Amino acid sequence: VVLITVPLPLICLIILAIRGLTLPGAIDGITYYLQPDFSKLSNPRVWLAAYGQILFSLSLGQAVLLAYASYLPGDADIANNAFLTGFINCGFSFFAGFAVFSALGFLAYQIGVPVQDVVKSGPDLAFVTYPTIISQLPFWAPFFGVVFFVMLLTLGIDSAFALVEGFATPLKDATGIRHTRVVLWLCITGLAIGILYTTRGGFHWLDIVDKYVSDFGLVTIALAECVVVGWFFGAKRFREEINDTSEIRIGVWWDICITVITPLVLGVTLILSLVIGIRQPYGGYPQWANWVGGWGMIILAILISVFLGMKFKRKETE
Repeated sequence: VVLITVPLPLICLIILAIRGLTLPGAIDGITYYLQPDFSKLSNPRVWLAAYGQILFSLSLGQAVLLAYASYLPGDADIANNAFLTGFINCGFSFFAGFAVFSALGFLAYQIGVPVQDVVKSGPDLAFVTYPTIISQLPFWAPFFGVVFFVMLLTLGIDSAFALVEGFATPLKDATGIRHTRVVLWLCITGLAIGILYTTRGGFHWLDIVDKYVSDFGLVTIALAECVVVGWFFGAKRFREEINDTSEIRIGVWWDICITVITPLVLGVTLILSLVIGIRQPYGGYPQWANWVGGWGMIILAILISVFLGMKFKRKETE
């Protein structure tokens, strides 16, 4: 399965990028993609969204990597794997931008509007932008359309595997319940909660939850992990354990980043974004909706984590 699901997205992306770059108006989309707007750097929400995106893309702050790391051998090359994962992920995302924005340039050309007027994120990207390029393929357009959406389905399933595993592994280790049973109950619970997003206002709730969990939630967890690892466990101790099994040896600069620079940047960005969010509710939604669907979900996740942690800790001491 992996031999198909791993290279297939790259092959499809190469085809979409090549075709997209040959469409009329594509150059306008690429120019918009590569031309920086430095005025956005003064907006804390942009920084928070960027941090949230890279954390989500690398599966940081979600327990996914911790769960998978528990299956690694003791001599795994942590530093080398981390650098490779980061570079490959960012390189793939940068390349994907050419396929996306060439299609957006083509859409803007067809409609006769500026590129910024057709730039959208979320479901429109997968169900409008990419299919637009596929429909313009000179050959086998229906075939590639089927392949693309099958690929989208497999990517969704693969992502679900990772997200569920991050929760299932610690529950299995702490309770001793069979792995299959833990996964089953987690999937049933997720399905039940997900029914809310299929209602008439479900997309709006999904938008709010996704925004707060992906941005505020992940950044908050990343900040907490920096504090725990850097100040409580010890940055030097952690670095030495990494270097013991790694070809690439990380230096003292890592200690400074994990204890000072990263927590400071994340903390300031989080506070400024929170202040702006209180003054200007996200997405034009009512303030109560932001609190219920946004902060409500984050607080609920924290309470569940604290409850389970205390319960399992009490069980260990008995």
